[in-house]
Amino acid sequence: MAIEQEKLRWENEVYHPLIKRFPERKESFATSSGIEIPPILLPPEKQDYMEDLGFPGEYPYTRGVQPTMYRGRYWTMRQYAGYATAEESNQRYRYLLDQGQTGLSVAFDLPTQIGYDADDAMAMGEVGKVGVSISSMRDMETLFKDIPLDKVSTSMTINAPASILLAFYIAVAKKQGVALNKLRGTIQNDILKEYVARGTYIFPPEPSMRLITDVFRFCKDQIPSWNTISISGYHIREAGSTAAQEVAFTLANAIAYIQAAIDAGLEVDEFGNQLSFFFNAHNDFFEEIAKFRAARRLYARIMRERFHAQDDKTCRMRFHTQTAGSTLTAHQPENNVVRVTLQALAAVLGGTQSLHTNSMDEALWLPTEKSVRVALRTQQIIANESGVADSVDPMAGSYLIETLTDQIEAIARDYIEKIDALGGALQSINSGFMQNEILEAAYQAQRAIETGEKIVVGVNEFQVDEVIELEALSVDPKVEENQKRQLAELRASRDNETVSVLLGKLESAARSDELLMPVFIECAENEVTLGEICNVLRAVWGQYQPPTFI
Repeated sequence: MAIEQEKLRWENEVYHPLIKRFPERKESFATSSGIEIPPILLPPEKQDYMEDLGFPGEYPYTRGVQPTMYRGRYWTMRQYAGYATAEESNQRYRYLLDQGQTGLSVAFDLPTQIGYDADDAMAMGEVGKVGVSISSMRDMETLFKDIPLDKVSTSMTINAPASILLAFYIAVAKKQGVALNKLRGTIQNDILKEYVARGTYIFPPEPSMRLITDVFRFCKDQIPSWNTISISGYHIREAGSTAAQEVAFTLANAIAYIQAAIDAGLEVDEFGNQLSFFFNAHNDFFEEIAKFRAARRLYARIMRERFHAQDDKTCRMRFHTQTAGSTLTAHQPENNVVRVTLQALAAVLGGTQSLHTNSMDEALWLPTEKSVRVALRTQQIIANESGVADSVDPMAGSYLIETLTDQIEAIARDYIEKIDALGGALQSINSGFMQNEILEAAYQAQRAIETGEKIVVGVNEFQVDEVIELEALSVDPKVEENQKRQLAELRASRDNETVSVLLGKLESAARSDELLMPVFIECAENEVTLGEICNVLRAVWGQYQPPTFI
Protein backbone atom coordinates (compact mmCIF):
# COMPACT_ATOMS: atom_id res chain seq x y z
CA MET A 1 0.00 0.00 0.00
CA ALA A 2 1.16 3.53 -0.75
CA ILE A 3 0.62 4.64 2.86
CA GLU A 4 2.86 1.85 4.15
CA GLN A 5 5.57 2.78 1.65
CA GLU A 6 5.30 6.39 2.76
CA LYS A 7 5.64 5.27 6.38
CA LEU A 8 8.84 3.37 5.53
CA ARG A 9 10.18 6.42 3.75
CA TRP A 10 9.39 8.65 6.74
CA GLU A 11 11.02 6.21 9.15
CA ASN A 12 14.21 5.86 7.07
CA GLU A 13 14.62 9.45 5.95
CA VAL A 14 13.18 11.46 8.82
CA TYR A 15 12.58 9.53 12.02
CA HIS A 16 15.64 7.27 12.41
CA PRO A 17 18.21 9.90 11.36
CA LEU A 18 16.78 12.25 13.99
CA ILE A 19 16.81 9.78 16.88
CA LYS A 20 20.44 8.92 16.07
CA ARG A 21 21.24 12.56 16.80
CA PHE A 22 18.72 13.04 19.60
CA PRO A 23 17.90 9.71 21.30
CA GLU A 24 14.40 9.21 22.67
CA ARG A 25 13.72 9.21 26.41
CA LYS A 26 13.57 5.41 26.62
CA GLU A 27 14.58 2.44 24.53
CA SER A 28 11.07 1.02 24.78
CA PHE A 29 7.64 2.53 25.31
CA ALA A 30 5.00 0.05 26.53
CA THR A 31 1.71 -0.04 28.43
CA SER A 32 1.08 -1.88 31.69
CA SER A 33 0.01 -4.89 29.61
CA GLY A 34 3.34 -4.99 27.79
CA ILE A 35 1.92 -3.62 24.54
CA GLU A 36 4.60 -1.72 22.67
CA ILE A 37 3.67 1.80 21.61
CA PRO A 38 5.25 2.58 18.23
CA PRO A 39 5.99 6.22 17.36
CA ILE A 40 3.06 6.36 14.92
CA LEU A 41 0.33 4.00 13.83
CA LEU A 42 -1.58 3.49 10.61
CA PRO A 43 -5.22 2.41 10.38
CA PRO A 44 -5.68 -1.22 11.54
CA GLU A 45 -5.18 -3.50 8.54
CA LYS A 46 -8.08 -5.94 8.88
CA GLN A 47 -10.72 -3.99 10.74
CA ASP A 48 -14.31 -4.88 9.84
CA TYR A 49 -16.08 -1.69 10.78
CA MET A 50 -19.51 -3.11 11.59
CA GLU A 51 -18.16 -6.27 13.21
CA ASP A 52 -15.49 -4.54 15.31
CA LEU A 53 -16.94 -1.09 15.94
CA GLY A 54 -20.51 -0.69 14.79
CA PHE A 55 -22.45 2.30 16.09
CA PRO A 56 -23.05 3.50 19.66
CA GLY A 57 -25.85 1.63 21.37
CA GLU A 58 -25.57 -1.35 19.01
CA TYR A 59 -23.68 -4.66 19.08
CA PRO A 60 -20.76 -5.09 19.74
CA TYR A 61 -21.00 -1.89 21.85
CA THR A 62 -17.35 -0.95 21.30
CA ARG A 63 -18.47 2.66 20.90
CA GLY A 64 -20.74 2.71 23.95
CA VAL A 65 -23.90 1.12 25.28
CA GLN A 66 -26.21 4.09 24.63
CA PRO A 67 -26.85 5.74 21.24
CA THR A 68 -26.57 9.24 22.72
CA MET A 69 -24.22 8.56 25.65
CA TYR A 70 -23.65 11.81 27.58
CA ARG A 71 -25.51 13.96 25.06
CA GLY A 72 -28.65 12.52 26.68
CA ARG A 73 -27.55 12.70 30.31
CA TYR A 74 -24.27 12.61 32.16
CA TRP A 75 -22.91 9.51 33.85
CA THR A 76 -24.10 8.92 37.42
CA MET A 77 -21.75 10.82 39.73
CA ARG A 78 -21.13 8.74 42.84
CA GLN A 79 -18.77 9.31 45.74
CA TYR A 80 -17.95 6.12 47.67
CA ALA A 81 -18.67 7.16 51.23
CA GLY A 82 -19.38 5.75 54.66
CA TYR A 83 -17.65 5.88 58.00
CA ALA A 84 -18.32 5.59 61.73
CA THR A 85 -22.05 5.41 62.46
CA ALA A 86 -25.10 5.35 60.25
CA GLU A 87 -25.99 8.83 61.55
CA GLU A 88 -22.66 10.35 60.49
CA SER A 89 -22.71 8.60 57.11
CA ASN A 90 -26.27 9.80 56.52
CA GLN A 91 -25.07 13.36 57.06
CA ARG A 92 -22.26 12.83 54.53
CA TYR A 93 -24.71 11.38 51.96
CA ARG A 94 -27.11 14.28 52.33
CA TYR A 95 -24.18 16.71 52.02
CA LEU A 96 -23.02 15.04 48.81
CA LEU A 97 -26.54 15.02 47.35
CA ASP A 98 -26.78 18.73 48.16
CA GLN A 99 -23.47 19.24 46.30
CA GLY A 100 -24.84 17.66 43.14
CA GLN A 101 -23.99 13.98 43.51
CA THR A 102 -26.48 11.91 41.53
CA GLY A 103 -26.07 8.47 43.13
CA LEU A 104 -25.10 7.03 46.50
CA SER A 105 -22.25 4.58 47.00
CA VAL A 106 -22.01 2.89 50.40
CA ALA A 107 -18.72 1.89 52.03
CA PHE A 108 -19.16 -0.65 54.84
CA ASP A 109 -16.73 -1.26 57.67
CA LEU A 110 -14.71 -4.48 57.82
CA PRO A 111 -16.90 -6.30 60.39
CA THR A 112 -19.96 -5.69 58.22
CA GLN A 113 -18.12 -6.89 55.13
CA ILE A 114 -17.31 -10.23 56.76
CA GLY A 115 -20.63 -10.70 58.54
CA TYR A 116 -19.99 -9.75 62.16
CA ASP A 117 -22.07 -7.50 64.39
CA ALA A 118 -20.40 -4.49 65.98
CA ASP A 119 -20.46 -6.18 69.42
CA ASP A 120 -18.75 -9.37 68.23
CA ALA A 121 -15.26 -9.98 69.59
CA MET A 122 -14.06 -10.29 65.98
CA ALA A 123 -15.12 -6.67 65.36
CA MET A 124 -13.02 -5.18 68.13
CA GLY A 125 -11.07 -2.12 66.99
CA GLU A 126 -12.56 -2.10 63.48
CA VAL A 127 -16.07 -0.73 63.99
CA GLY A 128 -16.72 2.21 61.67
CA LYS A 129 -13.06 2.51 60.63
CA VAL A 130 -13.09 1.91 56.87
CA GLY A 131 -16.81 2.33 56.30
CA VAL A 132 -20.14 2.55 58.05
CA SER A 133 -21.11 0.00 60.69
CA ILE A 134 -24.36 -1.80 59.79
CA SER A 135 -25.54 -4.61 62.06
CA SER A 136 -29.31 -4.43 61.64
CA MET A 137 -32.22 -3.00 59.72
CA ARG A 138 -32.31 -0.19 62.30
CA ASP A 139 -28.81 0.87 61.23
CA MET A 140 -29.84 0.72 57.57
CA GLU A 141 -32.94 2.78 58.28
CA THR A 142 -30.81 5.43 59.97
CA LEU A 143 -28.32 5.37 57.10
CA PHE A 144 -31.06 6.35 54.63
CA LYS A 145 -33.04 8.66 56.90
CA ASP A 146 -34.76 11.40 54.85
CA ILE A 147 -33.43 9.87 51.61
CA PRO A 148 -36.35 8.51 49.55
CA LEU A 149 -35.18 5.21 48.09
CA ASP A 150 -37.38 5.53 45.00
CA LYS A 151 -35.56 8.76 44.07
CA VAL A 152 -31.89 7.71 44.30
CA SER A 153 -29.72 4.98 42.84
CA THR A 154 -27.75 3.24 45.58
CA SER A 155 -24.60 1.19 45.09
CA MET A 156 -23.41 -1.00 47.96
CA THR A 157 -19.86 -2.31 48.02
CA ILE A 158 -20.59 -5.55 49.83
CA ASN A 159 -19.83 -9.09 48.76
CA ALA A 160 -20.00 -12.14 51.04
CA PRO A 161 -23.13 -10.92 52.89
CA ALA A 162 -24.45 -8.87 49.95
CA SER A 163 -27.82 -10.64 49.84
CA ILE A 164 -28.38 -9.89 53.54
CA LEU A 165 -27.56 -6.19 53.18
CA LEU A 166 -29.88 -6.07 50.17
CA ALA A 167 -32.57 -7.61 52.39
CA PHE A 168 -32.01 -4.82 54.95
CA TYR A 169 -32.31 -2.25 52.16
CA ILE A 170 -35.52 -3.84 50.88
CA ALA A 171 -36.97 -3.86 54.39
CA VAL A 172 -36.23 -0.13 54.73
CA ALA A 173 -37.80 0.56 51.33
CA LYS A 174 -40.95 -1.34 52.33
CA LYS A 175 -41.13 0.65 55.56
CA GLN A 176 -40.83 3.85 53.51
CA GLY A 177 -43.74 2.62 51.38
CA VAL A 178 -41.58 2.28 48.26
CA ALA A 179 -42.60 -0.39 45.75
CA LEU A 180 -39.73 -2.81 45.13
CA ASN A 181 -39.96 -2.36 41.37
CA LYS A 182 -39.04 1.32 41.91
CA LEU A 183 -35.69 0.52 43.53
CA ARG A 184 -32.57 1.25 41.49
CA GLY A 185 -29.03 0.40 42.42
CA THR A 186 -26.32 -2.23 42.64
CA ILE A 187 -24.83 -4.67 45.10
CA GLN A 188 -21.28 -5.72 44.32
CA ASN A 189 -22.00 -9.36 45.26
CA ASP A 190 -18.80 -10.56 43.51
CA ILE A 191 -17.25 -13.27 45.67
CA LEU A 192 -14.75 -14.72 43.19
CA LYS A 193 -12.60 -11.61 43.15
CA GLU A 194 -12.60 -11.74 46.98
CA TYR A 195 -10.91 -15.14 46.80
CA VAL A 196 -8.35 -13.86 44.29
CA ALA A 197 -7.63 -10.24 45.18
CA ARG A 198 -9.36 -8.76 48.22
CA GLY A 199 -10.06 -11.26 51.00
CA THR A 200 -13.44 -10.29 52.51
CA TYR A 201 -14.96 -13.72 52.04
CA ILE A 202 -16.97 -15.77 54.55
CA PHE A 203 -18.32 -18.99 53.06
CA PRO A 204 -16.83 -21.62 50.72
CA PRO A 205 -17.38 -21.15 46.97
CA GLU A 206 -20.37 -23.43 46.43
CA PRO A 207 -22.76 -21.81 48.97
CA SER A 208 -21.37 -18.40 48.06
CA MET A 209 -22.33 -18.97 44.43
CA ARG A 210 -25.75 -20.14 45.61
CA LEU A 211 -26.27 -16.81 47.41
CA ILE A 212 -25.42 -14.97 44.20
CA THR A 213 -27.74 -16.98 41.98
CA ASP A 214 -30.49 -16.64 44.63
CA VAL A 215 -30.21 -12.86 44.22
CA PHE A 216 -30.43 -13.26 40.44
CA ARG A 217 -33.59 -15.37 40.82
CA PHE A 218 -35.24 -13.01 43.29
CA CYS A 219 -34.44 -9.73 41.58
CA LYS A 220 -35.44 -10.70 38.05
CA ASP A 221 -39.08 -10.70 39.19
CA GLN A 222 -39.14 -8.46 42.27
CA ILE A 223 -36.56 -5.70 41.55
CA PRO A 224 -36.11 -5.61 37.77
CA SER A 225 -34.17 -2.31 37.78
CA TRP A 226 -31.62 -3.53 40.32
CA ASN A 227 -28.14 -4.61 39.23
CA THR A 228 -27.76 -7.97 40.93
CA ILE A 229 -23.97 -8.06 40.74
CA SER A 230 -21.11 -5.72 39.96
CA ILE A 231 -18.40 -7.98 38.60
CA SER A 232 -15.28 -6.22 39.70
CA GLY A 233 -12.00 -5.72 37.93
CA TYR A 234 -11.25 -2.78 40.21
CA HIS A 235 -9.80 -4.83 43.05
CA ILE A 236 -7.95 -7.12 40.65
CA ARG A 237 -6.21 -4.01 39.30
CA GLU A 238 -5.59 -2.64 42.80
CA ALA A 239 -3.89 -5.93 43.65
CA GLY A 240 -1.40 -5.26 40.86
CA SER A 241 -2.76 -6.67 37.61
CA THR A 242 -2.21 -5.15 34.19
CA ALA A 243 -5.06 -3.57 32.23
CA ALA A 244 -5.42 -6.65 30.01
CA GLN A 245 -5.43 -8.97 33.03
CA GLU A 246 -8.11 -6.81 34.63
CA VAL A 247 -10.34 -7.38 31.59
CA ALA A 248 -9.51 -11.08 31.31
CA PHE A 249 -9.96 -12.09 34.93
CA THR A 250 -13.11 -9.99 35.34
CA LEU A 251 -14.71 -11.60 32.31
CA ALA A 252 -13.56 -15.08 33.39
CA ASN A 253 -15.37 -14.50 36.68
CA ALA A 254 -18.42 -13.22 34.76
CA ILE A 255 -18.46 -16.43 32.73
CA ALA A 256 -18.50 -18.44 35.98
CA TYR A 257 -21.46 -16.46 37.39
CA ILE A 258 -23.44 -16.69 34.17
CA GLN A 259 -22.87 -20.43 33.91
CA ALA A 260 -23.85 -20.89 37.57
CA ALA A 261 -27.12 -19.05 36.96
CA ILE A 262 -27.85 -21.14 33.87
CA ASP A 263 -27.08 -24.30 35.86
CA ALA A 264 -29.56 -23.05 38.49
CA GLY A 265 -32.28 -23.05 35.85
CA LEU A 266 -32.26 -19.45 34.61
CA GLU A 267 -32.17 -18.40 30.97
CA VAL A 268 -29.39 -15.95 30.10
CA ASP A 269 -31.83 -13.38 28.75
CA GLU A 270 -33.81 -13.54 32.02
CA PHE A 271 -31.00 -12.16 34.15
CA GLY A 272 -28.32 -10.88 31.76
CA ASN A 273 -29.60 -7.30 31.67
CA GLN A 274 -29.18 -7.03 35.46
CA LEU A 275 -25.46 -7.81 35.42
CA SER A 276 -23.09 -4.88 35.78
CA PHE A 277 -19.34 -4.36 36.04
CA PHE A 278 -16.86 -2.29 38.01
CA PHE A 279 -13.51 -1.20 36.57
CA ASN A 280 -10.45 0.73 37.63
CA ALA A 281 -9.30 3.90 35.87
CA HIS A 282 -5.51 3.86 36.07
CA ASN A 283 -2.76 6.18 34.91
CA ASP A 284 -1.94 5.03 31.36
CA PHE A 285 -4.46 7.32 29.68
CA PHE A 286 -4.81 5.77 26.23
CA GLU A 287 -4.54 2.18 27.45
CA GLU A 288 -7.36 2.80 29.91
CA ILE A 289 -9.69 4.22 27.26
CA ALA A 290 -8.93 1.26 25.00
CA LYS A 291 -9.42 -1.16 27.92
CA PHE A 292 -13.03 -0.07 28.40
CA ARG A 293 -13.75 -0.41 24.68
CA ALA A 294 -12.10 -3.85 24.50
CA ALA A 295 -14.00 -5.08 27.57
CA ARG A 296 -17.35 -4.04 26.10
CA ARG A 297 -16.66 -5.72 22.77
CA LEU A 298 -15.28 -8.93 24.23
CA TYR A 299 -18.19 -9.24 26.68
CA ALA A 300 -20.74 -8.72 23.90
CA ARG A 301 -19.10 -11.46 21.86
CA ILE A 302 -18.97 -13.84 24.84
CA MET A 303 -22.67 -13.32 25.56
CA ARG A 304 -23.71 -13.87 21.97
CA GLU A 305 -21.25 -16.58 20.88
CA ARG A 306 -20.78 -18.54 24.11
CA PHE A 307 -24.11 -18.12 25.89
CA HIS A 308 -26.30 -17.57 22.80
CA ALA A 309 -28.00 -14.46 24.16
CA GLN A 310 -30.87 -13.41 21.91
CA ASP A 311 -31.63 -10.04 23.50
CA ASP A 312 -29.11 -7.35 22.53
CA LYS A 313 -29.55 -5.78 25.99
CA THR A 314 -28.08 -8.94 27.48
CA CYS A 315 -24.90 -8.26 25.51
CA ARG A 316 -24.42 -4.72 26.84
CA MET A 317 -21.64 -4.24 29.38
CA ARG A 318 -22.70 -1.47 31.74
CA PHE A 319 -20.02 -0.48 34.23
CA HIS A 320 -19.10 1.78 37.09
CA THR A 321 -15.57 3.16 37.30
CA GLN A 322 -13.47 4.29 40.23
CA THR A 323 -10.19 6.11 39.91
CA ALA A 324 -7.18 4.12 41.07
CA GLY A 325 -6.63 4.19 44.82
CA SER A 326 -3.29 2.42 44.43
CA THR A 327 -1.88 5.36 42.46
CA LEU A 328 -2.56 7.90 45.23
CA THR A 329 0.49 9.07 47.13
CA ALA A 330 0.92 10.33 50.67
CA HIS A 331 3.75 12.49 49.30
CA GLN A 332 2.53 15.84 47.95
CA PRO A 333 -1.12 14.74 48.24
CA GLU A 334 -2.36 17.72 46.22
CA ASN A 335 -0.81 15.99 43.17
CA ASN A 336 -3.51 13.34 43.54
CA VAL A 337 -6.07 15.84 42.23
CA VAL A 338 -4.24 15.80 38.88
CA ARG A 339 -3.96 12.01 38.83
CA VAL A 340 -7.65 11.61 39.59
CA THR A 341 -8.60 14.14 36.91
CA LEU A 342 -6.71 12.24 34.20
CA GLN A 343 -8.12 8.90 35.35
CA ALA A 344 -11.67 10.28 35.48
CA LEU A 345 -11.27 11.75 31.99
CA ALA A 346 -10.13 8.34 30.68
CA ALA A 347 -13.22 6.73 32.21
CA VAL A 348 -15.51 9.28 30.59
CA LEU A 349 -13.81 8.98 27.19
CA GLY A 350 -14.08 5.20 27.62
CA GLY A 351 -17.85 5.42 28.10
CA THR A 352 -18.49 4.67 31.79
CA GLN A 353 -22.06 4.66 33.16
CA SER A 354 -21.12 5.94 36.60
CA LEU A 355 -17.98 7.24 38.24
CA HIS A 356 -16.35 7.70 41.63
CA THR A 357 -13.41 10.07 41.90
CA ASN A 358 -10.99 9.48 44.78
CA SER A 359 -10.16 12.28 47.17
CA MET A 360 -6.69 13.78 47.38
CA ASP A 361 -6.15 12.72 51.01
CA GLU A 362 -7.22 9.06 50.82
CA ALA A 363 -3.62 7.82 50.99
CA LEU A 364 -3.47 9.44 54.42
CA TRP A 365 -6.86 9.06 56.11
CA LEU A 366 -10.61 9.04 55.55
CA PRO A 367 -11.50 11.91 53.19
CA THR A 368 -12.81 15.15 54.64
CA GLU A 369 -15.86 16.99 53.33
CA LYS A 370 -13.62 19.47 51.53
CA SER A 371 -11.55 16.82 49.75
CA VAL A 372 -14.68 14.86 48.78
CA ARG A 373 -16.18 18.06 47.38
CA VAL A 374 -13.06 18.68 45.25
CA ALA A 375 -13.29 15.10 43.96
CA LEU A 376 -16.95 15.57 43.03
CA ARG A 377 -16.22 18.95 41.44
CA THR A 378 -13.63 17.19 39.26
CA GLN A 379 -16.41 15.16 37.66
CA GLN A 380 -18.67 18.18 37.36
CA ILE A 381 -15.97 20.23 35.62
CA ILE A 382 -15.25 17.40 33.17
CA ALA A 383 -18.98 17.12 32.47
CA ASN A 384 -19.89 20.78 32.21
CA GLU A 385 -16.74 22.62 31.12
CA SER A 386 -14.47 20.35 29.06
CA GLY A 387 -16.74 19.55 26.10
CA VAL A 388 -15.75 15.87 26.11
CA ALA A 389 -19.34 14.82 26.85
CA ASP A 390 -20.70 16.50 23.72
CA SER A 391 -19.61 13.78 21.28
CA VAL A 392 -21.08 10.29 21.59
CA ASP A 393 -17.69 8.63 21.02
CA PRO A 394 -14.90 11.20 20.69
CA MET A 395 -12.00 8.68 20.62
CA ALA A 396 -13.25 6.44 17.80
CA GLY A 397 -10.94 6.33 14.81
CA SER A 398 -7.76 7.11 16.72
CA TYR A 399 -5.24 4.72 15.23
CA LEU A 400 -3.63 4.28 18.64
CA ILE A 401 -6.92 3.68 20.46
CA GLU A 402 -8.22 1.21 17.88
CA THR A 403 -4.92 -0.71 17.83
CA LEU A 404 -4.74 -0.84 21.64
CA THR A 405 -8.38 -1.98 21.77
CA ASP A 406 -7.63 -4.87 19.41
CA GLN A 407 -4.50 -5.90 21.31
CA ILE A 408 -6.07 -5.75 24.77
CA GLU A 409 -8.99 -7.84 23.55
CA ALA A 410 -6.58 -10.39 22.05
CA ILE A 411 -4.53 -10.68 25.27
CA ALA A 412 -7.69 -10.98 27.38
CA ARG A 413 -9.13 -13.64 25.08
CA ASP A 414 -5.91 -15.68 25.35
CA TYR A 415 -6.11 -15.52 29.15
CA ILE A 416 -9.74 -16.65 29.12
CA GLU A 417 -8.79 -19.63 26.94
CA LYS A 418 -6.08 -20.58 29.46
CA ILE A 419 -8.58 -20.27 32.32
CA ASP A 420 -11.09 -22.41 30.41
CA ALA A 421 -8.38 -25.05 29.96
CA LEU A 422 -7.82 -25.05 33.74
CA GLY A 423 -11.52 -25.72 34.29
CA GLY A 424 -12.85 -22.20 34.72
CA ALA A 425 -12.42 -19.23 37.02
CA LEU A 426 -12.86 -21.04 40.34
CA GLN A 427 -10.42 -23.78 39.42
CA SER A 428 -7.88 -21.21 38.24
CA ILE A 429 -8.25 -19.41 41.57
CA ASN A 430 -7.88 -22.65 43.56
CA SER A 431 -4.75 -23.52 41.60
CA GLY A 432 -3.30 -20.04 42.18
CA PHE A 433 -3.11 -19.18 38.47
CA MET A 434 -4.84 -15.80 38.68
CA GLN A 435 -3.09 -14.86 41.92
CA ASN A 436 0.34 -15.70 40.55
CA GLU A 437 -0.24 -13.73 37.36
CA ILE A 438 -1.30 -10.69 39.40
CA LEU A 439 1.64 -11.05 41.79
CA GLU A 440 4.12 -11.15 38.91
CA ALA A 441 2.57 -8.06 37.31
CA ALA A 442 2.62 -6.23 40.66
CA TYR A 443 6.26 -7.19 41.19
CA GLN A 444 7.28 -5.90 37.78
CA ALA A 445 5.41 -2.62 38.32
CA GLN A 446 7.03 -2.06 41.72
CA ARG A 447 10.44 -2.97 40.35
CA ALA A 448 10.04 -0.36 37.62
CA ILE A 449 9.35 2.29 40.28
CA GLU A 450 12.28 1.25 42.45
CA THR A 451 14.72 1.26 39.54
CA GLY A 452 13.45 4.63 38.32
CA GLU A 453 12.26 3.20 35.03
CA LYS A 454 8.79 4.43 35.96
CA ILE A 455 8.52 7.87 37.55
CA VAL A 456 5.99 8.58 40.26
CA VAL A 457 6.03 12.32 40.82
CA GLY A 458 6.86 13.18 44.40
CA VAL A 459 7.87 9.61 45.31
CA ASN A 460 10.96 8.63 43.29
CA GLU A 461 11.42 11.95 41.47
CA PHE A 462 10.63 15.61 42.12
CA GLN A 463 10.54 15.11 45.89
CA VAL A 464 10.27 17.97 48.35
CA ASP A 465 10.62 18.30 52.10
CA GLU A 466 7.06 18.83 53.25
CA VAL A 467 4.74 19.04 56.19
CA ILE A 468 1.25 17.77 55.41
CA GLU A 469 -1.15 20.56 56.30
CA LEU A 470 -4.42 19.04 55.09
CA GLU A 471 -7.33 18.68 57.49
CA ALA A 472 -7.67 15.10 58.77
CA LEU A 473 -10.80 13.09 59.49
CA SER A 474 -10.69 10.46 62.23
CA VAL A 475 -13.27 8.11 63.71
CA ASP A 476 -14.12 8.66 67.37
CA PRO A 477 -13.25 5.54 69.44
CA LYS A 478 -16.62 5.97 71.17
CA VAL A 479 -18.33 4.81 67.96
CA GLU A 480 -17.70 1.17 68.85
CA GLU A 481 -19.16 1.52 72.33
CA ASN A 482 -22.19 3.37 71.00
CA GLN A 483 -22.82 0.65 68.42
CA LYS A 484 -22.57 -2.03 71.13
CA ARG A 485 -25.02 -0.13 73.31
CA GLN A 486 -27.51 0.24 70.47
CA LEU A 487 -27.29 -3.47 69.68
CA ALA A 488 -27.95 -4.33 73.32
CA GLU A 489 -31.04 -2.10 73.23
CA LEU A 490 -32.22 -3.73 70.00
CA ARG A 491 -31.90 -7.24 71.43
CA ALA A 492 -33.75 -6.20 74.57
CA SER A 493 -36.67 -4.56 72.76
CA ARG A 494 -37.34 -6.96 69.84
CA ASP A 495 -39.49 -10.11 69.90
CA ASN A 496 -36.79 -12.66 70.64
CA GLU A 497 -39.16 -15.62 70.37
CA THR A 498 -39.85 -14.64 66.77
CA VAL A 499 -36.11 -14.19 66.22
CA SER A 500 -35.46 -17.71 67.50
CA VAL A 501 -38.12 -19.16 65.19
CA LEU A 502 -36.71 -17.27 62.21
CA LEU A 503 -33.16 -18.43 62.86
CA GLY A 504 -34.46 -22.00 62.87
CA LYS A 505 -36.32 -21.33 59.63
CA LEU A 506 -33.14 -19.88 58.14
CA GLU A 507 -31.11 -22.95 59.12
CA SER A 508 -33.64 -25.25 57.45
CA ALA A 509 -33.65 -23.12 54.30
CA ALA A 510 -29.84 -23.09 54.18
CA ARG A 511 -29.81 -26.90 54.32
CA SER A 512 -32.28 -27.11 51.43
CA ASP A 513 -32.36 -25.56 47.96
CA GLU A 514 -35.02 -23.05 49.05
CA LEU A 515 -34.73 -19.46 47.82
CA LEU A 516 -33.07 -17.58 50.68
CA MET A 517 -33.88 -13.95 49.87
CA PRO A 518 -37.46 -14.04 51.25
CA VAL A 519 -36.15 -15.54 54.49
CA PHE A 520 -33.45 -12.85 54.75
CA ILE A 521 -36.08 -10.13 54.25
CA GLU A 522 -38.32 -11.63 56.91
CA CYS A 523 -35.34 -11.79 59.29
CA ALA A 524 -34.47 -8.15 58.54
CA GLU A 525 -38.02 -6.97 59.19
CA ASN A 526 -38.00 -8.73 62.57
CA GLU A 527 -34.65 -7.19 63.58
CA VAL A 528 -32.48 -10.27 63.28
CA THR A 529 -28.94 -8.94 63.01
CA LEU A 530 -26.38 -9.43 60.27
CA GLY A 531 -24.09 -11.40 62.57
CA GLU A 532 -26.89 -13.68 63.76
CA ILE A 533 -27.84 -14.52 60.17
CA CYS A 534 -24.23 -15.10 59.11
CA ASN A 535 -23.50 -17.25 62.18
CA VAL A 536 -26.34 -19.60 61.22
CA LEU A 537 -24.95 -19.85 57.70
CA ARG A 538 -21.42 -20.40 59.04
CA ALA A 539 -22.72 -23.27 61.16
CA VAL A 540 -24.38 -24.89 58.12
CA TRP A 541 -21.83 -24.14 55.38
CA GLY A 542 -18.54 -23.59 57.21
CA GLN A 543 -15.97 -20.90 56.42
CA TYR A 544 -13.63 -20.61 53.45
CA GLN A 545 -10.01 -21.48 54.06
CA PRO A 546 -7.74 -20.25 51.25
CA PRO A 547 -5.35 -22.78 49.71
CA THR A 548 -1.63 -22.47 50.35
CA PHE A 549 0.54 -21.93 47.28
CA ILE A 550 4.25 -22.68 47.09
